[in-house]
Amino acid sequence: MRRTSASLIAGALVAALAWASAPSSPAIARDPDVGVADLTQDINQILSDSRLTIARAGVVVKSAKTGEELYATDAGKLLIPASNTKLFTSAAAAETLGLDYRFTTSVLSTGRKAGSVLTGDLVLRGTGDPTMLAEDYDALAAQVAKAGIKVVTGKLVADDTWFDAQRLGNDWAWDDETAYYAAPISALTAAPDRDYDAGSVVVAVSASGGKVKVSTTPETDYLKIVNKATVGDSTNVLIERQHGTRTVVITGTVKDPYQEWVAVDDPTAYAASLFRDGLKRHGVKVLGPTTTGAAPSGAKELAKHESMTLGELLVPFMKLSNNIHAEILTKAMGRKVANQGTWSAGLKVTTDFAKAHGVEVINMRDGSGLSRRDGFSPASIVQLLSAVRDKPWFGTWYESLPIAGNSDRFTGGTLRSRMQGTPAADNVHAKTGSLTGVTSLSGYVTSADGEPLIFSIMLNQYLSGSPKDIEDKIAVRLAQFSRTAAVDETVQLRATEAPQAGELECSWLKPASC
Repeated sequence: MRRTSASLIAGALVAALAWASAPSSPAIARDPDVGVADLTQDINQILSDSRLTIARAGVVVKSAKTGEELYATDAGKLLIPASNTKLFTSAAAAETLGLDYRFTTSVLSTGRKAGSVLTGDLVLRGTGDPTMLAEDYDALAAQVAKAGIKVVTGKLVADDTWFDAQRLGNDWAWDDETAYYAAPISALTAAPDRDYDAGSVVVAVSASGGKVKVSTTPETDYLKIVNKATVGDSTNVLIERQHGTRTVVITGTVKDPYQEWVAVDDPTAYAASLFRDGLKRHGVKVLGPTTTGAAPSGAKELAKHESMTLGELLVPFMKLSNNIHAEILTKAMGRKVANQGTWSAGLKVTTDFAKAHGVEVINMRDGSGLSRRDGFSPASIVQLLSAVRDKPWFGTWYESLPIAGNSDRFTGGTLRSRMQGTPAADNVHAKTGSLTGVTSLSGYVTSADGEPLIFSIMLNQYLSGSPKDIEDKIAVRLAQFSRTAAVDETVQLRATEAPQAGELECSWLKPASC
């Protein structure tokens, strides 16, 4: 697992405090109002891009030092935020659950042990840990074997009752049902690797000996693979799970290795299958079938696994814009505050948190932003970003945001290929957002004077050509902003080339771009 050292956390806090308190240079060169006027003129010109002619654009820029609004257009309009929704979810989770929060997965027994025989059921109980890997379920099985159990006469019971049974979020598109970024949510789940895309399996194909060979990560027989692909002169292959089934059909041609992340149909059953496989490897035989249900109150704990802390989880969550983390944390908040592991309870926690910090325009349907009925105003996002700066967890949260132009995957995240070689590089800390016809970028930037700025850019209903470069131009211009001196070389105000694939965020592209 990716661990965050004490020195890294301390460094993050120092960086955040430095950002929050950075002094601006004394205004000696010129009237500061001229600098604001220049900024307004330049942002207006950037937004005059023809791609936005029929689109909606909301932008707000605020000085974190003075509270002054430096720029605003359609500040109060309700717009689709996409993954900017995660700013609200992650902040509420840090406040409600705490950075030391850990998910627990445990194994319980309901019967009596006589020698190496457990007369009764074995219960696998989860609380939503999205970082559980096949190796973690194997380690739990090893603990059961170490306890001296070789035979379980009863059933293997999968207890996912920490959350409710609603697996998919409100308003999620039906054709995303098999996609890893919209995987079903359960209190028992498993991820294939250390990106922690819970509820999915990596299916890989390669050409060998004139045939197409298929493998999965982790190795599992949970999925039924139907391989119709053939070896060809190019790789043009489709790997897709059929709706409502465990069947993955592979068609097309394969020349070079290729892999796809595929959501499972039932994460509880999938996790239980990984655990049962682990028990078998460690010599523990469960005679009964796998079922689901709640563990009885008198069940005794045999084994336990604890996740990384929430403070550590924020890195893959926010850097890679992990939708499943957002939804699991939403239900975890509902469980803690209202004893209900539901979307409705968790979303109430987040919206109550936002409203308590002055946010007015907000409509949340899920925790990740997959729903196109989520709605925020740019002013509301800026208000949230401003309000959380004095929180004790702000340093860790601030450093979890993607950092522009930093090529390290777990530093730059979804911004690592953007704004490279500009004043915004290693400066802008911001959350990206992408849906069809929707893009957003909101966060923090330090001006050329050292003045901390907060911004939100929301672009909706454009028809063609990703306008992420427009977001970048505004962010770079903010990094150049000065109250005391003219900008020597303003950001180019018109696009000269089409946006690159790397400009999309990781919640949509796997694996090369992420």
